[in-house]
Amino acid sequence: MWGSNATEEKILIAMQLRSEDNKVDIWTFPEAVATDEFARQLLGDWRNDVAVPFPESATHMERELSMSDSLLPEEIKVERGDIIQRAQTEWHFVVLSSKLNEVYQTELGELKAKVAGLKSFNNDAWNELKTFWSKVQNQVRERNLLRGHADLLRDETNALFSKLKGLRSALDEEFRQTSQSLHDTFMENLASLEQRAAEGTRLPALFDELKELQRKFREIKLTREHRSIIWERLDATFKVVKEKRFGPNANNESSALDRLNRRYNGLLGAIDKMQKSISRDQEDLNFQQRKIDSSDGQLEAQIRQAKIKMTKERIRSKNEKLAEMLQTKIDLEKRIGAQKEKETKRQKQGEIAAAKAAAKEKIASRIAASAAARKDDDGKLEKAAEALGAKKEVTPVETATPEVIAEVVANGVAVAATIAETPVAETVVEAATTVETPAVTETVVEAATSEIDEIVANGAAITGIVNEEENTEG
Repeated sequence: MWGSNATEEKILIAMQLRSEDNKVDIWTFPEAVATDEFARQLLGDWRNDVAVPFPESATHMERELSMSDSLLPEEIKVERGDIIQRAQTEWHFVVLSSKLNEVYQTELGELKAKVAGLKSFNNDAWNELKTFWSKVQNQVRERNLLRGHADLLRDETNALFSKLKGLRSALDEEFRQTSQSLHDTFMENLASLEQRAAEGTRLPALFDELKELQRKFREIKLTREHRSIIWERLDATFKVVKEKRFGPNANNESSALDRLNRRYNGLLGAIDKMQKSISRDQEDLNFQQRKIDSSDGQLEAQIRQAKIKMTKERIRSKNEKLAEMLQTKIDLEKRIGAQKEKETKRQKQGEIAAAKAAAKEKIASRIAASAAARKDDDGKLEKAAEALGAKKEVTPVETATPEVIAEVVANGVAVAATIAETPVAETVVEAATTVETPAVTETVVEAATSEIDEIVANGAAITGIVNEEENTEG
C-alpha cells in the first residue's frame, strides 16, 4: 500500500507475516524506485507467494505481532489505516491457528510412531486416533484451523487409519473364524435341546439348561450375522420348551401393561445412562475450569476455553434430551396407572359376569328342584296362581277369600326362601332376599331363565297382595 515516512516522502509499503515467529516483516520503497511495474509485481506475484526481487534501496524492519501495538512505527503513515487494523486482527488469528496446528502435528507424530510399531491391530491405538481426529474435526467445524492445515492433518490421519484398517482386516478374519466355530457349537446344543424338548423329558432341567445357554450367548463375542441367527434359534427353542412345559398358551403375546412396563424399565435405564453421561461431562468441565487458571501459556488457555465451550454445549444438549426423557417417564407412569385401572376394572367385570352366570345356573336348578318337589302337591300353588290372576283382573282386594290369600302368602314365602338360600354375587343376593322391592325384583329377573322370570314375578305380585292386605287390615 502507499504511505509516507517521517519526512512526508511518499513510499510504497509491503508487509509479510511470519506466523511461526509471530513477527511481521516490513519493507518500504521510495517513490523513485517504486515504479508502476514494481507495484504491479507486488500486488500480483508477491502477494501470491511468487518471489520478486527487491531494489537495494528498500528499507527492512521487523515488528512483533501484537493486538495492542500498531503494526507500523509511528513515523509511517498510510492512506488506509483500516486495512492495517484488519490485517493485524486476522494475522493474530493465523498465528494462533498455526500454533494449534503445531500442537496437533506433535500429537500426530506420536501417533505415527505408535502405529508404525504395531504388528497387529490395536484397539487402543484406533481409539486414540479416533479421539485425535474428533478433536481436529471440532476445530475445523469451529474454523479454528486454516484450510491448508486442516487438509494436511486430514491426509496424514487418513493414512494412519488406512494402515490400522489393514491390520484390523486380518484380525476380523480371525474373529470371523472364531465366531463361526462358536456359532456351530451353539446350533448343535440348541438342536440337542429341541430334540429333548420334543421327547418331553425333564422339562424343568431342560429349561434351566436353556437359560444357562442364553447367559453364555450374551457373554461371548460373535459377528452380527451369527448373533442374529443364534438369537432367532434360541428364541424359537425357548418357545418350544415353554409350550411343552406350561401349555399352548405359554407363548401368547404379552398384555399392554406388560409392554408398557418393559418400555418404562428401558426408559429408566436410558435416563440413568444419560444422567451419568452428564455427570462425566460436568466433571470434565470442572476440570477444564480448574486447569485454565494454571494453563501453560495463552494458547493452552484459549484451547481450554474452546473445550469448555464445547463441553457446555454437550451438557446443554444432553439436559434437553434428559428433560424429554423425564417427561416421557411421567407420561408412561400415567399410562401405566390408567392401564392398571382398566385391567382391574376388566378383572372385576369378569368376576361379576362369572358370579352372575353361576348364580343364574344355581337358582335355576334349585327352583327346578323345588318345582319338581311340589308337582304332587294338592294344587294349592295353582289355585294361588289362579287367585292371583283373578286379583290382576279385579281391582278390589276383597274379591280374594282369606283362604286363598293365606295360600298365596305361604307359597310366596317359599319361593323367596328358595332364592335367598342361593350364595351368589352381592347384588343378586340382595335381590333374592328383598323381594318386596320392585327394583330388586328386576335384578333377579335379569339373572334368571324364563321359568324363573315367571316364578319371581309371581312372587313379587304375591308380596304386593300381602302388603296391600296388611295396609287394609292395619
